[in-house]
Amino acid sequence: MRSCQLDHSLSDVRKKLAEQAEFLPNHLTIGLEESLTEEIGQETLNDIFHLLKKYDLASVVEREERDEKLAQYV
Repeated sequence: MRSCQLDHSLSDVRKKLAEQAEFLPNHLTIGLEESLTEEIGQETLNDIFHLLKKYDLASVVEREERDEKLAQYV
């Protein structure tokens, strides 16, 4: 993922997860919802946000790569 100079809030990440939930494997959606707490660091929030960003437009191969990375946060 490209680096981004913008820090994404917990609220931003939860909103992005809700937007992309229908495209994500169910176990990742549930796991991420449970994992997104106030204790998550800024770098992690940014990474999750960018893995979710435009997930619905990603190729099957790219989705699988993103799924593996997202699973690390669950």
